[in-house]
Amino acid sequence: MLARDIMTREVYVARPDDEVDRIARLMLDNKISGVPVVDEKEHVVGIITEKDLIIRARELRVPFYVTLFDSIIFLENPIRFNNEVKKYIATKVKDAMTAKVITVEEDTPVSQVVKLMQEKKINRVPVVRNHKLVGIITRNDILKVLVSKHGN
Repeated sequence: MLARDIMTREVYVARPDDEVDRIARLMLDNKISGVPVVDEKEHVVGIITEKDLIIRARELRVPFYVTLFDSIIFLENPIRFNNEVKKYIATKVKDAMTAKVITVEEDTPVSQVVKLMQEKKINRVPVVRNHKLVGIITRNDILKVLVSKHGN
């Protein structure tokens, strides 16, 4: 069984310049937890998920640091903090999205998609053909296959 056999073909998408609030409403109204971000050529350039949006809703924690011999030693990762600041103040999708997106080709075996989702701890994988979005596979799609295989 291949990715094309189980993927959802009707995919909600966001554009980099979309308002974050509009995409949050789209996700809420359609009971989905994330959408691919595509450019004008339908190439996947990012993904925006509930996790990205939740960062905006929580209090921002400043990374703790200590000074030792005139050096600053961070006890938390300042790069992650900077990324979170960007998402915290984001109004556009391009500022809140995760740019590193794992995609699969439509002829990728489902077993490989499952392995990828487990290893990378991701809930959804955009499916592409010639670098263009043609579908998405979510954990729910995988569960549907398992249920139908094993009958009810």
